[in-house]
Amino acid sequence: MPPRSERALAAGVACYLIWGALPFLFFAMSKAGASSWEIVGQRVLWAPPAAGLLVLLGGRAGALRTAFSQPKVLGQLALSAMLIAVNWLVYVWAVNNGRNLEASLGYYINPLIAMAAGAVIFRERMDGFGRAAIGLAAVGVLLQALALGRLPLISLALALSFGSYGIIRKRVDADAQTGLFIECVLLFPFAVAMMLWLAGHGGLAFGSSLGTSALLAFAGPVTVLPLALFSWAARRLPLSTIGFLQFIAPTINFAIGVERGEPLGALRIASFVFIWGGAAAFAFGAWRATRRARLVVA
Repeated sequence: MPPRSERALAAGVACYLIWGALPFLFFAMSKAGASSWEIVGQRVLWAPPAAGLLVLLGGRAGALRTAFSQPKVLGQLALSAMLIAVNWLVYVWAVNNGRNLEASLGYYINPLIAMAAGAVIFRERMDGFGRAAIGLAAVGVLLQALALGRLPLISLALALSFGSYGIIRKRVDADAQTGLFIECVLLFPFAVAMMLWLAGHGGLAFGSSLGTSALLAFAGPVTVLPLALFSWAARRLPLSTIGFLQFIAPTINFAIGVERGEPLGALRIASFVFIWGGAAAFAFGAWRATRRARLVVA
């Protein structure tokens, strides 16, 4: 593997490891007294400086000015910002309320939803492996619903919000760094309002101690860093590699849920077996498509 590919693979693995390990940070923040609302608010408050630095380092200042001058782009990014905020809030609440297994299910489903959306919205061709992946995932969701006695709403909310976010970001005329910075700026006033409300109702952990404040401020950089690593790696790695890597984070979430003693009966295990089967079919299909493309080029 060329050194450049090795660096890209390392960046890709690193971003998914960070995403997978985020629950440990949220556990620490919750233990320090921060609510799910504050954790998400702090992510938004401290993300703009880190995202702005990436824009400057990437030489995207001109692209940023162009994006701010286009109402259509700003409207699309406002919608994507709302979706990612919903995704963050549901995820933080889930991991801090003993729902790591449901959260992991959502992120296992997400790439399969993206595949289905690609076929329906972007008219992308879906092969037999793609259809099998979606079918297996659907069975997994049904079994999960039977195991829980209800629809896995957290899983579906995470998958649909992030899947919809991906669709909008695919269509918007803004690169990853520029789009992320604008999303953070658009969410910033709402985060400030949330912090003021929490402070007025005695629910603000920030400022209670230097350690707690530093921990919460760290939420910004740790939000931006994996997105930057992913953006850099995704442009340099084959789709098949990305297809495998994106299952690292939910696997870590699954392990966290099991380690923390979340209920995992036979029916729930069966649901994950179907989900894992769908993930394997998705990854194999992506690998085969990339291999065929290379053979055609050769």
